[in-house]
Amino acid sequence: MLIKKIFTLIFLILFSFSVSANTPRSTGKYKNWESFTVETDKGKICFAQTVPTKRAPASIKREKSKLFVTFRPSEDIKDEVSLTSGHDYKSSTVTASSGKKRYSFFSQKNFAWLLDDQEEKNFIKLMKRATNLIVKARTSKGAETTDHYSMMGFTKAYNTAKKTCN
Repeated sequence: MLIKKIFTLIFLILFSFSVSANTPRSTGKYKNWESFTVETDKGKICFAQTVPTKRAPASIKREKSKLFVTFRPSEDIKDEVSLTSGHDYKSSTVTASSGKKRYSFFSQKNFAWLLDDQEEKNFIKLMKRATNLIVKARTSKGAETTDHYSMMGFTKAYNTAKKTCN
């Protein structure tokens, strides 16, 4: 019985270390944005992320919405912009806008990305200048969702994530 308890304890300790090794670690909080780093089998990943300041409509049940900019040096990926609105998307119905600028995202299940590197660079420039960003999307059933994001703190979180992965 004692051996069984010791084995269980060792297993739980080892399991907790393996889980914590893949848990994102905050590298800084900047107003509405935060930067993180995580070690994976493929190497270090760094990202800046935020959650919306407002989501509508409240009647639609969904998971958390988030907006990310990710760096994965081992895969030669930098400035990858992605988002989730907390629901599966109807194909190609995700847009983000600030002022007169509007960007279309392609979607797969519950995540959406910009089409190419140049759009990502332009979008990040917009994020650095903008105060707010509005993401509109359609659920797989056709209902429209709207998420309002504050860009306050984006530049510092972005720079921290970028520096951490260089």
